[in-house]
Amino acid sequence: MNKVINGRRYDTNSARELASASSAEGRSDFHWWEETLYRKSTGEYFLYGEGGPSSRYAEARGQNSWSGGCRIMPMSLQDAQAWAEKHLDADDYEEIFGAINETVEKRNVTFSLTGATIEKITQMALAQNITKSEVIEQLLM
Repeated sequence: MNKVINGRRYDTNSARELASASSAEGRSDFHWWEETLYRKSTGEYFLYGEGGPSSRYAEARGQNSWSGGCRIMPMSLQDAQAWAEKHLDADDYEEIFGAINETVEKRNVTFSLTGATIEKITQMALAQNITKSEVIEQLLM
């Protein structure tokens, strides 16, 4: 299948197939679906999916009438990784996206804050017996 979406061409015949996932139901079940993740030579990701009349790929065929269908959906790197996390095991995920780096990298940064804000951060750190950096990380998570 090939399709132009937002001025970009997506073609299942020329893109690299990375992984597939499908529902447990058989093809004859209305809820059946199958999806394949692809990467174009440009590095863009997309998902080709097809499914039955009660799947997310259903297509309307008149009033209150549905059939199975298919479509291509462009995906960001983050969307492709999220799809892979949901449908693939760790080894297959890393084969596509590379090894997972689980170390948390900390960086020094400089901010200009008001005195009142610094005082609030300091008080929160003292009250919780944690560092000021940990206070800021907690507030942002």
